[in-house]
Amino acid sequence: MDFLRLMRPQQWAKNLFIFLPLFFSRNLFVWDHLQVALIVFFAYCLTASAIYCFNDIWDREADRRHPQKRWRPIASGQVSVAQGYGLMALCLAGAVALAWLLPRGTKPTLCILAFYFVMNIAYCMRLKNLAIVDVFIIAVGFVLRIMIGGLSTGIFLSHWIILMTFLLALFLAFAKRRDDVVLYENTGAQMRKNVNRYNLTFMNQAITITATLTMVCYIMYTISDQVMGLFRSRYVFLTSIWVLAGIIKYLQITIVDVKSGSPTKVLLRDHFIQGCIAGWMLHFLVIIYLLR
Repeated sequence: MDFLRLMRPQQWAKNLFIFLPLFFSRNLFVWDHLQVALIVFFAYCLTASAIYCFNDIWDREADRRHPQKRWRPIASGQVSVAQGYGLMALCLAGAVALAWLLPRGTKPTLCILAFYFVMNIAYCMRLKNLAIVDVFIIAVGFVLRIMIGGLSTGIFLSHWIILMTFLLALFLAFAKRRDDVVLYENTGAQMRKNVNRYNLTFMNQAITITATLTMVCYIMYTISDQVMGLFRSRYVFLTSIWVLAGIIKYLQITIVDVKSGSPTKVLLRDHFIQGCIAGWMLHFLVIIYLLR
């Protein structure tokens, strides 16, 4: 169980972004495309777990000073450093093994997977200590998920999906960092080396700006002639209601509840946000697959 916790399978939900290109291109139920996307998904998940292993090993001393992170397997001593490296190697081996299952034409897309791994190792070791750079790295990671989902299946990615993914991820990353700033200002505990380069005023403004840009970009997407023509519907803009409700609820969780430290936990526990995501997906499912 400790090894499974070290792999953080709950974080694999982030990798569902890989399937978005399939969903919006009406290829979600085309087996040839879906099969490739599933292989890439699990390869990405194993690569991410290898990074989590390294991160917990590298950050074990800092985690022991954190009120929640001190219970992580490495920080608590339930898994040794050597065992952590061993699990990391197994995860990478599994990712490589899955890569060999991909058709020949899709293997170049694994360069994205390799770049994701190297970028995140650099993030763990150095880049996460650089204010602003740290949140942009997180946002780029989500863009890479979209890119590998599109390139591996041969689906063209519009500028809209890339831009909205980046903005939404940036919003979530700032909200995540805000929890560390609140803890630092209330207790003086510096969980990250760069936390003193942020404060609540800055974080609130950054969160507001990125949330606003995300919403404006999404509305522009839904009312563009290109999108209405692609989906053959003038009512795509109605999906904005779900997005707006979800963003406002997340702002409440971030600013009022101060519980945005883990976006994955929010996604898995908050029924209102789950309802917004389900409503948004069902709305698009009807537009894309039923009203053709």
